[in-house]
Amino acid sequence: MDKRASQRSVALCLAGSQYQVIDVSNPLHVIVLAAGEGKRMRSARAKVLQPLGGVPMLLHVLSAAAALKPSAMHVVIGFDAESVRAVVDRFAEDQSNIDVDSVIQQQRLGTGHAVQQAMDRVPEQAQVLVLPGDMPLIQAATVKQLVDAFDASETALALISFIAPDPQGYGRILRNAQNQVLGIREQADASAEEAQIEEVNSGVLMAAAQPLNRWLSGLDNDNRQQEYYLTDCIGLAVADGGTVQAEICPDADELLGANDPIQLAGLEALWQQRSVDQLMRQGVRMPMPQSVQIRGAVHAGRDVTIDAGVILEGSITLGNDVTISTGCVLRNCRLADGTRIEPYSVLDGAETTGACVIGPFARLRPGTRIAADCKIGNFVETKNASFARGAKASHLSYVGDAEVGEAANLGAGTITCNYDGVNKHHTEIGAQAFIGSNSALVAPVRIGERATIGAGSVITRDAADDSLTLTRARQKSLLNWAKAQKDGKE
Repeated sequence: MDKRASQRSVALCLAGSQYQVIDVSNPLHVIVLAAGEGKRMRSARAKVLQPLGGVPMLLHVLSAAAALKPSAMHVVIGFDAESVRAVVDRFAEDQSNIDVDSVIQQQRLGTGHAVQQAMDRVPEQAQVLVLPGDMPLIQAATVKQLVDAFDASETALALISFIAPDPQGYGRILRNAQNQVLGIREQADASAEEAQIEEVNSGVLMAAAQPLNRWLSGLDNDNRQQEYYLTDCIGLAVADGGTVQAEICPDADELLGANDPIQLAGLEALWQQRSVDQLMRQGVRMPMPQSVQIRGAVHAGRDVTIDAGVILEGSITLGNDVTISTGCVLRNCRLADGTRIEPYSVLDGAETTGACVIGPFARLRPGTRIAADCKIGNFVETKNASFARGAKASHLSYVGDAEVGEAANLGAGTITCNYDGVNKHHTEIGAQAFIGSNSALVAPVRIGERATIGAGSVITRDAADDSLTLTRARQKSLLNWAKAQKDGKE
């Protein structure tokens, strides 16, 4: 990759946060550590696959790293390797100018050992940035500061530290009287005095490849964990006469990881706060932002209102003047200007193309497309169905695998019978057709334009344009029925 290619810029957006691509002129290889099990999660999934903001923690880290536009990214995998590899491979497909690969750590012998597994893929002249795969709140701008500050001619190794009021579980930064970094002491090996140190290691580290390889080869596992610590490279670098630079990050929240479900929930709360704050800064109105959940990438226009208890998942696009009322759940939806979603509606893979009203208590499933002036009312379910301008299904209906024409009106209890137990079939309802209440349209079937279907009908054949079609048994009344029944019991 030439220098000009390495300086090209793109923008990445993931789970509601915008990552600005940063130009990096030096050849840079990023190693992401994603091999750990995370036993305290008590999960069959790898720790880095635990979700945050609706996507695996690892994807947040990969997106932040990719914003630096490195020459290559190497993800070290181990526990639940195939699942993690699948996530890495999907991410790699979206990277046009970055080589992204995964490398297996067969035996999980510590962070130093993990980095060693990837170093064979790093050229000697490269600079190496190491990132933990379970640090999902890390921002590209923060990592950029470390990359910018690193000068291999003056600094042997650079890292990011932060001040932790509760440093339990973190490696402590050891400094001398001149405030120079001497090393890092892991929690398990810290003395009582060292355990009181509040400046801790984030796990983000940068060094030139050639000396890093030398320090890695000099690691030993003479510690309580019997692991090869990457952090021991700091002491080796100092012993070589090198300078170690620790950049203290002012926002410690960015560098937090999660080792158990409680900590993961804490990260989720931080992520949600940042996501809703970002939307409100863009002009979105949220009367109760603390109750809104963002679990994907949300793009919103002007004068959008999102009420209490709303959950937004996946890719969400909201046009101007969109209103989402209390208790709604949206997943992978595009809503046109003026769309109004009434309370407690669930939309999954739905699209509106004009101002319309949906709900309350409506369920729109994948493939639903709603045009302007439509009304999809309470307890209406749709799936793979399109509604042309002005069409209405106001209540208590199921419309699946169907095309509903302009200004057609579906009465309460209308059902499109689209499934015969083996195959799905299509229903076509013409413009201005009127479907009487409690009617069943047995697909495949076509209801003509301006056709009327009498209430309570079961339609199994096409209904002509401008016609009245109904199917009913003749009504009968049996006189004195109730008395006869009573007399029979006696």
